[in-house]
Amino acid sequence: MSTEAKKEVKKAVLAYSGGLDTSVILRWLQEHYGCEVVTFTADLGQGEELEPARKKAEMLGVKEIFIEDLREEFTRDYVFPMFRANALYEGMYLLGTSIARPLIAKRQIDIANQTGADAVAHGATGKGNDQVRFELTYYALKPDVKVIAPWREWELKSRTKLLEFAAQHQIPIARNKLGEAPFSIDANLLHSSSEGRVLEDPWVEPDEMVYQRTIAPEAAPDKAEHVEIEFERGDAVAVNGRRLSPAALLTELNALGRKHGIGRLDLVENRYVGMKSRGVYETPGGTILHVAHRAIESITLDRGAAHLKDDIMPRYAELVYFGYWFSPEREALQALIDHTQKNVNGTVRLKLYKGNTIVTGRKSPNSLYRLDYVTFEEDSVYNQADAQGFIKLNALRLRLLAMAGRK
Repeated sequence: MSTEAKKEVKKAVLAYSGGLDTSVILRWLQEHYGCEVVTFTADLGQGEELEPARKKAEMLGVKEIFIEDLREEFTRDYVFPMFRANALYEGMYLLGTSIARPLIAKRQIDIANQTGADAVAHGATGKGNDQVRFELTYYALKPDVKVIAPWREWELKSRTKLLEFAAQHQIPIARNKLGEAPFSIDANLLHSSSEGRVLEDPWVEPDEMVYQRTIAPEAAPDKAEHVEIEFERGDAVAVNGRRLSPAALLTELNALGRKHGIGRLDLVENRYVGMKSRGVYETPGGTILHVAHRAIESITLDRGAAHLKDDIMPRYAELVYFGYWFSPEREALQALIDHTQKNVNGTVRLKLYKGNTIVTGRKSPNSLYRLDYVTFEEDSVYNQADAQGFIKLNALRLRLLAMAGRK
């Protein structure tokens, strides 16, 4: 941002965790932009105490501090709609980090409007996907907002320089940050993500210390555990007969997944900015939920609707991964997906065992599964001779090709 543009910034809302990066950014904004900084810290179920972030912001002279528990909104309005789509980026990734960014960015814009701020700031680097996800949301919701991305502007290009800046400006850093974990961690209620440093070589197996949310499948109980998940209109509403709020339900499934070593993924993926990256993800409850949702859809969705959903799923997942949550195309796909879910009701029974989520039963008042049609025993509802004409009609173009001598 130019010097003149910097002078125009009066107040900025910073997505603030209280960690090394965003604490340095806070002070850097005050010095280099001379602007008032409003901090916003979101509790998305990352499992960290957030009050220290408030105290550090106060120490750094921040007068407007927002700390919000967004776990229910995150699960209800972001995670569950995405899971109705069975979204997997590149066929494997359950999009745990991707789906959190639009909510954080949305709340930054809400707070900017509430406090009269004219700018928003984030701590995403210029190499990653998050800068895109944050900023596409900012511009979708407040087209004229000024965006500050320090990692694309400043000269603090290494962890060492960040620590030196913190020391020079008397910014307190937790002791474990001085030694620092040899990889980067992002976490929320849906998942944890680890990448960088010791994980950068995709040939080297991750050390067990990398895993935050699950025990090793080898160390999981030798006895399987059965669980039943109830669905209404495509959303999970109860576990083992107990109705739970969205966030409470995902928390319950996380505990079960952790116990049985479920939801680990070591993935090399294609970032939106063009490079490949290696990440180690843990999505224990989400993995169980994904398997269960597909199981209840298997008996409640018509073939055409089910196959259409599978056709559009990669596009939907890509939109979430790239940061287009608030785009008209994502919203249009969501409307289609949600329409298919009106009869996705019922219960799925699963067996959890050493990293595996195994479907053992499914039932629904809206089931399309008809035993009288599929039975191998004698029936009175299906005339097997009808299949002959069906097959001949479908084979007609193949026969014509063969008769013309073409393969």
